Amino acid sequence: MRQALNSEPRLGYSPIEQVELNVNCRDEIIPILRALQHIYSDRKLGRGILEVVAEDVNGASSSERGRPGLDYWPIVVLAAVRLGCNLDYDKLQDLAEQHRTLRLLMGIGDWDKEEDFDWRRIRDNLCLLRPETLEKLNHSIVAAGHKLKPQAAKTVRGDTFVVETNIHYPTESSLIGDGLRKVVTLAAELAAAHAQPGWRQHEHLLKNVKDILREINRASRAKNKGADRLKPGYQKLLGLAQDLMERARQVLAALTFQVEPRRRKRQATAGEVELRHYLELTEKVCGTAKRRVLLGETVANHEKIFSIFEPHTELIKRGKVPNPIQYGHSVLVIEDAVGFICHYAVVANGVLDQDLLVPAMTELQKRLGGKIERASFDRAFDTSDNQEKLAQIVAHACIPKKGQRLGRQQQEEGTVEFRQARQSHPGVESAIGALQAGNGLERCRDQSKRGYERYVGLGILGRNLQVLGKLLLAQDAAACEAAKSKRKQPQTG
Repeated sequence: MRQALNSEPRLGYSPIEQVELNVNCRDEIIPILRALQHIYSDRKLGRGILEVVAEDVNGASSSERGRPGLDYWPIVVLAAVRLGCNLDYDKLQDLAEQHRTLRLLMGIGDWDKEEDFDWRRIRDNLCLLRPETLEKLNHSIVAAGHKLKPQAAKTVRGDTFVVETNIHYPTESSLIGDGLRKVVTLAAELAAAHAQPGWRQHEHLLKNVKDILREINRASRAKNKGADRLKPGYQKLLGLAQDLMERARQVLAALTFQVEPRRRKRQATAGEVELRHYLELTEKVCGTAKRRVLLGETVANHEKIFSIFEPHTELIKRGKVPNPIQYGHSVLVIEDAVGFICHYAVVANGVLDQDLLVPAMTELQKRLGGKIERASFDRAFDTSDNQEKLAQIVAHACIPKKGQRLGRQQQEEGTVEFRQARQSHPGVESAIGALQAGNGLERCRDQSKRGYERYVGLGILGRNLQVLGKLLLAQDAAACEAAKSKRKQPQTG
């Protein structure tokens, strides 16, 4: 049973609109709390946000039945604070239990000790939010900010950056080792649960895998850099891998042919599905290792797997110091004049920056009601088609052309608006740096592709709430510490 917020009067409870904030505190949580306070007091905005959150939290179940669950408004508050302050779940739990103002914003009184904020409960509730829902929340917050600063939508600038997945440096040997550890462990558990023989010494088998991995690592660090130094170790590893995977398949085959009473077809358990998943990935990595190390072939990156646990990971060559190669996904962000991330998207594997520009700007211009007058992007987005189509979408388009001669000619012939956009465009790197350093978007700490997309949405949500909160605090008390910002505000009128 859930509701938007428990509105029953309780001892020590203060109405959310009347909660006092320490506006002379420079911590990033103060603007976030002020933005949340504004959302809650705006009945239309708050109701719209709570409705989309309720759809995700309830799913196909009824909100009026079952045990009491975490209400929708506390879920919104915790989602905002998680990456708004770049917290892990343990720190978020401590904040939810100890931070008095945060608890008042969630509708929890000083004397209310019944609410449980175990980190597992927080995680399970936040993971109910879909990436599409977080995108809607961000759009609502940006729209609320544009009501305060109507000029903000006139100028936008965009770029891509890499949010890394939480993986170790991938080599074929380490990936095969990861896969075999999962395969052996899962096969041993299934064999024990169904009285299947052959896995009593599974710990010894894992030790054999580890010994071969050490041998390969020593060979890779050897001073003798001969081309064949890794072959003996990989031959052992691939032979052992094929043997263990075949034995695991035999366990699955034995379970598949088990006939249960009164059931025509046996349904695979979660353990069996997981084992098949890791068998498939491990076999693919073994095939790549055989082709590259033993046969000397060159394997294209799109044919490789860079993580057994995060197989969606992409290798991205950006050529930028200090990380010329990164593992994760590119994320497109478009920032307006006051700092709202008014559009963002996780880029699909293999898609280039130049392919993103026109669809993203067309959708954004439509959503903002045609208010965008000037848009700037860097050279990675440059094509003759993009130059023409962006000029049709906005009045003043700025995409520097590739090549020193063409770029210099474009700069000399460019309008005043083009030069201003070109001069101000590098500021988007500051927004990206803030997202990475302050909102956790340097490396994703959640699992799976869906979790990755949710994580990016939470980071953008935290940033947009900080921007909205600073605008509101500047209106309330322009001289307060919490409202201070180095960003130049757009001119009005």
